[in-house]
Amino acid sequence: MRALTFDSPQKVKIQEVAEPKIQHRRDAIIRVTHTAICGSDLHVYHGRESGLDPGTIMGHEFVGEIIELGPEVSTLKTGDTVFSPFTSCCGTCRPCTTGLPCRCAMGQLFGWVEGGTGLQGGQCEYVRVPFADSTLKTTGPLLPEVALLLGDVLSTGGYCAEQAHVAPGGTYAVIGGGPVGLMALTTCQWRGARDVVLFDPIAERREQAKRWGGIPADPSEVDRYEGAFDAVLEAVGSPAASLLAYKLVRPGGIISIVGVHNEPHFAFTPNQAYDKNLTVHIGRCPARRLMDELMPQAIAHSERLTEIFTHRVPLSDGPDAYRMFAERKDGCLKVLLSP
Repeated sequence: MRALTFDSPQKVKIQEVAEPKIQHRRDAIIRVTHTAICGSDLHVYHGRESGLDPGTIMGHEFVGEIIELGPEVSTLKTGDTVFSPFTSCCGTCRPCTTGLPCRCAMGQLFGWVEGGTGLQGGQCEYVRVPFADSTLKTTGPLLPEVALLLGDVLSTGGYCAEQAHVAPGGTYAVIGGGPVGLMALTTCQWRGARDVVLFDPIAERREQAKRWGGIPADPSEVDRYEGAFDAVLEAVGSPAASLLAYKLVRPGGIISIVGVHNEPHFAFTPNQAYDKNLTVHIGRCPARRLMDELMPQAIAHSERLTEIFTHRVPLSDGPDAYRMFAERKDGCLKVLLSP
């Protein structure tokens, strides 16, 4: 089958690889119909995260049709159209049963194989999904593009809002106008936020935030908004974003971080956090739980959500799509790949 694989930093390629097979009794094999490039894929692409084996199939956002099931899968059937969170989850361990399936004791991240161990990704024609019953969800009335978002960036934006305790009437800031930031803006609105200011240095992204009902701001305007927000939702993952979040949040407020950080220390110190009585929430989104919780809103707002896909290309054009996405060419916000 054709797959988009990691070769080295700044280089992914299309190559022929073996089709996946059932390895465990709870596995499913999915024929991928829709997949996408995520901002977190760029951490590997740019070399900010290292250790990935060359030849690993990239990607963790996919929708498709079940073509084969292991003998212990009981709640799904061949022919079902399903979508997946970006990690597998067993459904029975303590993290899974307490709302944190992203930290499943036996879970794996799609698209991460290191030292020969791990789980291949979904930017390909067929993908193996462990723990199919507890990992996968049928799309039902969801558009496949919206299901892709719900499996990752929409759930992550929703989790950022959840960690921030976004509540009716509150005033919030979102840092980053990429897909996750826009999803955070949207879920803040769903939760009844009075005002949501989105900070991004790119004018096109600020304009998108404005179209979606947010208040656009350039990070250079920080002095105007310093200490103004009940919570700040950080969806970038950089020292500059951390420092901006610290400046924007009010004393006693919350900083909610879903951006992936690779630096060794936060840009603000424990003493600075102490002096503002801050609460800081950070971590990977439990997407499988959020998929269930956000599905009704995702169905109701499908038209807006699909606007985030600025480019739709065949899987064979994946290497060029990665370069375009990484360099933000042609207004690229989110790329849909069709195997």
